[in-house]
Amino acid sequence: MRRFLFNGGVLGALFGGISAARQTAKGPRDWRLALVWLGWGISVTLAVLAVRDEAREAREQAELEDEGYWD
Repeated sequence: MRRFLFNGGVLGALFGGISAARQTAKGPRDWRLALVWLGWGISVTLAVLAVRDEAREAREQAELEDEGYWD
């Protein structure tokens, strides 16, 4: 969980939600608002998936090193 909270991409995507919330409060409620929230959701999803993939690659690399393939 810590790796998600301290990742720059995830933090940036989450803070983008503040901008989306402000736009929701100030702007008109039409189809563009739905696109703003959809875009925010996609950016958070991609940031979380990138962190997960990085962790998986690091774990696989550590397993290979433990098995002695990189000696």
